[in-house]
Formats: sequence, C-alpha cells, structure tokens
Amino acid sequence: MKAAEPAGIKVVTNERYARADQSVTGQVLKIIAARPDAVMTGGSGTPGALPYLALAERGFKGNVYGQHGLINPDFVRVAGAAAKRQLHADRPGDRGRATAQRLPDEKARARLPRRVPEANNAPSTDAFSAYSFDAYMVFADAAARAKGEPGTPAFRLALRDAIFSSKEVAGTHGVYNFKPGDLYGVDERARVIVKLENGLWKLVP
Repeated sequence: MKAAEPAGIKVVTNERYARADQSVTGQVLKIIAARPDAVMTGGSGTPGALPYLALAERGFKGNVYGQHGLINPDFVRVAGAAAKRQLHADRPGDRGRATAQRLPDEKARARLPRRVPEANNAPSTDAFSAYSFDAYMVFADAAARAKGEPGTPAFRLALRDAIFSSKEVAGTHGVYNFKPGDLYGVDERARVIVKLENGLWKLVP
C-alpha cells in the first residue's frame, strides 16, 4: 500500500481473508465490483489458490499477480488452470524452479543443486535450502576477511562488520551487498517474473 501511490498505482479495494477460510467469494465480488485493471494477491501455499479459483469462476479477465510464496507444487495442484499464465514475482533461487539463469555467478548457482541431494538424499523443492546456503556464502566470505582470534569478542565484532561490508557475494537468490540501513543486501538481480504454463513455471523475459 505504501509503494502503490508513488508508483502511480491506484488501489481501488483491499480485501483480506484468513488462512483457514474455505471461500473468498464475498471478497472477490467486492473486487469485481471495483472493476480493477489487475489484482495482486498476498497469500501463500495452498490457501493462496483461493483468490485465483474465485476470480476465474467469476470470469475476471485482468492480470492476477502473485509472489514467491505461491511457487510450490501444492499451489499448482490446487489452483490448476485458474493460475495459468498469471504473473508471479520470484527469486532466481533453485535451478529446479527454472529461474536460476538470472545470476552472474555460475559456480555459486551450481553448488546448491549438488549439495542438497548430497545432504538430504532428495532434491530441493523450495526456497529455504537456498536461503540457508546464501547465508553460509555470506558468512564464509565475511569470515575470510574478519581479523582477530576466532571465538573472541573482538573477532565477533570484526565478523559482524565484515558481514555488513559484503560486496558482490553471489549466492543462489541474489548478489549480496550490505550497507547501513539495508538488511536485505539484494538488488534487482534478486527478482524475476514467472508465469505458469502447462504446470511449469516459465521465466518471463
């Protein structure tokens, strides 16, 4: 809501539903009545499919935008054709989600798909292993630069300062550059747009 007006986007209605709700018909009727050009959803997992199903049932023809909390097999299974060709923000993330080609460091991206099966005997199907892997990448880079004796208070301070001075550390979800006031450390390279086609997420150029 804070970002919409500066971007020239007029929000005509803002509807909510609970995770345990079985229907969003009432909310969708209000949305349809407001005649928006597009709808942006904020749900995640299988409950996030409800607006897609209800909007499709009511014949909504505009774009429906989602986010990375919906990029999982259960959402695809539940939403089905209602989510076809709708646009979602995602992270470059796991190679299995077909969006990893965005990042510049091929070596960083190649490590994760190999390491996860080695550790767990199964491929990664979500973003969480990649989050942890990126945290390790940032930590390892900072530890190599921090001065002092490991285990001492001075080293812990040096390690913290090294983390917050990370420059161009390429992970799987983004390239990390930390600075005061920016605790995320990623830029536009950490964002991609995908759409669902034939049950698979496709990168939108």
